[in-house]
Amino acid sequence: MEARQQGLLETQPLQEVDEDVVAALSNSVSDEEREEMQVELDKLEEEISTLRQVLTAKEKHHAELKQKLGVNPLSEFRHNFNKSWHEMQTSTAYKKTQETFSTAGQKASAAFSNVGTAIGRKFGDMRNSSSFKSFEEKVESTVSTLKSKVGVPSNSGGSFEEVLSSAAHASAQDTPAAATRLTESSEQQC
Repeated sequence: MEARQQGLLETQPLQEVDEDVVAALSNSVSDEEREEMQVELDKLEEEISTLRQVLTAKEKHHAELKQKLGVNPLSEFRHNFNKSWHEMQTSTAYKKTQETFSTAGQKASAAFSNVGTAIGRKFGDMRNSSSFKSFEEKVESTVSTLKSKVGVPSNSGGSFEEVLSSAAHASAQDTPAAATRLTESSEQQC
């Protein structure tokens, strides 16, 4: 190899290991043994051919039976998928993972419940605080002011949304009159 090698490539073609064995055997095997081996080789090739024919016939019979039973590639796929899914669900790893997720879900649910309770408590505390009561009073006084400007009696009740709606309705009725006055004043200037 040392002298015959150029770079990484050999100048001599590679020989298969079997060729080397055959070459060694051919020198040490007599003609009689060679004929016996050839007969045995022929028998093996014939058996292989027969087995291939039998396998082909069995595969054909297999396909016919599946067709008669109505088994098609999709149903086979579905069956294999269901079988694999069942095997996965019964595996130890899946069960441990499921238990872990279940525990994590329970803990998360408890945490969210605690957060919700805490937020509700804080809103209750905030509503009872003096600053919120002051804000609430300012909103009520603004609503009363809006009611008086719109012409709704202050004892009529009504929600904040009703007051806003009536205020919007009143201002919409004032808009055409204001537009008419604008038009008259611009005509007088001309």
